[in-house]
Amino acid sequence: MPIPLPILDADAPLVPLAHLDDLWFQVSGTLCNLTCLHCFISCSPHNHAFGYLDLAAVRQILNESVALGVKEYYFTGGEPFLNRDLTAILELTLNYGPATVLTNGTIFHDDSLDRLARAEADSPYSLEFRVSIDGFSAATNDPVRGQGTFARALAGVRQLIAHGFLPIVTVARTDDADDEAALFHGFVALLRSQGYTRPRVKILPTLRLGAEAQRRRGYRDDERVTPAMMAGFDQGQLLCNHSRIVTDRGVYVCPILIEAPDARLATTLADSLGAYALRHHACYTCYQYGALCSNPSSGQRDA
Repeated sequence: MPIPLPILDADAPLVPLAHLDDLWFQVSGTLCNLTCLHCFISCSPHNHAFGYLDLAAVRQILNESVALGVKEYYFTGGEPFLNRDLTAILELTLNYGPATVLTNGTIFHDDSLDRLARAEADSPYSLEFRVSIDGFSAATNDPVRGQGTFARALAGVRQLIAHGFLPIVTVARTDDADDEAALFHGFVALLRSQGYTRPRVKILPTLRLGAEAQRRRGYRDDERVTPAMMAGFDQGQLLCNHSRIVTDRGVYVCPILIEAPDARLATTLADSLGAYALRHHACYTCYQYGALCSNPSSGQRDA
């Protein structure tokens, strides 16, 4: 049975799950080889709040997802490639639908990428990689993501290109003054200099949670979604309208809110399909920018 939610805020709009199109897996929990200063769930080498999902657990959920009509699968963390089962998990997932991995790109192994390239070639579905780099120079990236991460992530992008993949480089706006067009064109120039002739770039908004709330600021009281704001709004732009995320602790409403106790909906996927109230400040960012976690986004452009 679903876990009861607390009493709702009187004015928190409810969003129904229209259809479970996207299914996420917190495949490496909250463990990451990096400690980024803007991480919205404060992932690090020492954060064991959420654990790994192994191949057997993912297989069970994939089988359950077929009857629910899931169309696409996403794998996040932490850093997904810390999970030694990830290559086998992705090979399996490509029998079910398109798969996307959100990664920092710093710990790829060529033998794993060889296997994944073969798996994609043998599948009717695509395998996408989203590589996080938050500045188009070491001087702008490394103060936020860690010393040397710029060079390591670029090396990872080159590895993906060499194996025939077209990675999406995701860029967080780490300063409110960042100009989106300047970021986009700066990254296009950078990626082309690395031999990426068809660069793909996705600009992400700021999520003022976790480490980012400590680095700069959290949300203001007025940064929230009200019922009046939902009048005429396309709820399909909200991730909770068409997505859920599986963790080792149960099923949560979305990847952004896994640290919110009320965002845990159930222990099983089938019991997690109810409506959710937009009571969190982070829902305001999703409202502003659309389904920011998914691949189809106004923030993504191919050069």
